[in-house]
Amino acid sequence: QVQLVESGGGLVQAGGSLRLSCAASGRTFSSYSMGWFRQAPGKEREFVAVINWSGGARYYADSVKGRFTVSRDNAKNTVYLQMNTLKPEDTAIYYCTARTGGVSAQRTDYDYWGQGTQVTVSS
Repeated sequence: QVQLVESGGGLVQAGGSLRLSCAASGRTFSSYSMGWFRQAPGKEREFVAVINWSGGARYYADSVKGRFTVSRDNAKNTVYLQMNTLKPEDTAIYYCTARTGGVSAQRTDYDYWGQGTQVTVSS
């Protein structure tokens, strides 16, 4: 069982930056692929980024490529999402998620989810 707690969300102006953190419980954190998804009001939850257990494989949605960076610190049981050059369309609740096995962009492949953290980007 893995419990995930996100933090770092908030209100920022367009062009600004935020760093989200996701703290995970459990001794096997380093064996999980960790993903970030987001959900805007009235929209489906969508893939943002994923990182494999070692950090050697990272994938991003086209909409955030070049602006967002996912990373992890297995010693701290924490995964991060650095978000730069934020746009109003990045406004959403951001969810951290974990799965055993390799990276995936499919929401249904993930086993554990955090409660989410709100990110609001003003124009």
